[in-house]
Amino acid sequence: MRLSFHGAADTVTGSCHLLQTAHHKILFDCGFFQGQGLGDRNADPFPFDASTIDYVLLSHAHLDHCGRIPLLVKGGFTGRIVSTMATYDLARLVLLDAAGIQSEDARRRNRKRSRSGEPEAKPLFDTEDVLDSLDFFDTFATYDEVLELEPGLRVTYRDAGHILGSAFIELEVQEKPQGPTRRITFSGDLGNLDKPLIRDPQTPSPADIVIVESTYGDRNHRNFDDSVEEFKEAILTTLERGGNVVIPTFALERAQELLYVLYLFYTAGDLPRCRIFLDSPMAIDATRVFTKHGDCFDEEALALAAEGGNPFRFPALTYTRHPDDSRAINGHKSGAIILAGSGMCTGGRVQHHLRHNLWRQECSIVFVGYAAEGTLARQIVEGQAIVDVLGEPVANNAQIWTINGFSAHAGQQTLLDWLDHTGNPETVFLVHGEDKAEEAFAHQIDETLGLQVRRPDLDSSFEI
Repeated sequence: MRLSFHGAADTVTGSCHLLQTAHHKILFDCGFFQGQGLGDRNADPFPFDASTIDYVLLSHAHLDHCGRIPLLVKGGFTGRIVSTMATYDLARLVLLDAAGIQSEDARRRNRKRSRSGEPEAKPLFDTEDVLDSLDFFDTFATYDEVLELEPGLRVTYRDAGHILGSAFIELEVQEKPQGPTRRITFSGDLGNLDKPLIRDPQTPSPADIVIVESTYGDRNHRNFDDSVEEFKEAILTTLERGGNVVIPTFALERAQELLYVLYLFYTAGDLPRCRIFLDSPMAIDATRVFTKHGDCFDEEALALAAEGGNPFRFPALTYTRHPDDSRAINGHKSGAIILAGSGMCTGGRVQHHLRHNLWRQECSIVFVGYAAEGTLARQIVEGQAIVDVLGEPVANNAQIWTINGFSAHAGQQTLLDWLDHTGNPETVFLVHGEDKAEEAFAHQIDETLGLQVRRPDLDSSFEI
């Protein structure tokens, strides 16, 4: 067998790993590259023939894991896509949103190109392409159920505790009848511990080969309860000095988790008079999907629902789907808590709110998730004095908070504990991490577990 890495290798985004067996070609994920200088990679042709891929085993619905599926289908893919049902429902939203953003970007560029005589820009894929690709989602996994895709090829999805419907994938391959069976385990993105709404990551089975993420391989997260207290402090101090709180928010999981925490603040009487805005059409749609998949919730969330509580509907909360309602938020000079995408500030409505609030010293920008290199979020977090927002220079004067205990990714120790349960794999491949994080994680694996570690480069290939 051969394993090749065509994304999330030498960088965090673009998850896409190809397993070639004697009889099949299988992709683990097929995601978008994101971040400064990386987005151009999405237009590059795949380094394999899309028409020869038999299966896509999709771990979860984040764009950097599912975003190139429409391109795969445009390239000739006619195989089967396997995911959980929750992942399918969320991936549909994510891909349609991405198609809309690309089409709008193309229209904006073409207004300038037409005046200068340049050729017309086209989106990488459009809504029709997304709808075509959704037809190939035809196999839906339930956690812990062994799916026999065909003789000699079995797959089990386990709860990764990352976002709703997320999974790590255990693939068992038997290339010859009566021959040995090998298990290849792909972590996808593993979740942090003790989070609200969804469960902690499950324990993996022993494996022969492991592909594991390393986003936070160089550090551990703060205790979640401590992070909640800091989050409360950020809100209260900002509102007391007459500012707004802007929270760049990932639409899947993070938005719903923050609403849950804000609901607890509200019902406990901890919030002063304020307005909470969820200003993200995709996050609003994703919240509806959450209400459909209560089977993925943890005991705490289920108990709250049984008591009649609803963190997605309470008096202080306003959903702003229409652009006019979004623009109206700018009339609130104080007392507003604004959750808007995108989480890395690479697009979406949060950029408009940054333009109106980032320069104001009384306001706060609260980051509760990962900020990749080259993104606007990273520039703000690192204290760049002037940043470009929607083509305009904006002073970075607001108070900046980074609260990493809300991360949907496992920290170093959680990753090590998970990996320890895979037994004594022949090789551990590190993906989905920046160089510093991968290097630190590789060192810890060697020191504490004594396993052979490889750090693949983009498009590198290994016999396994």
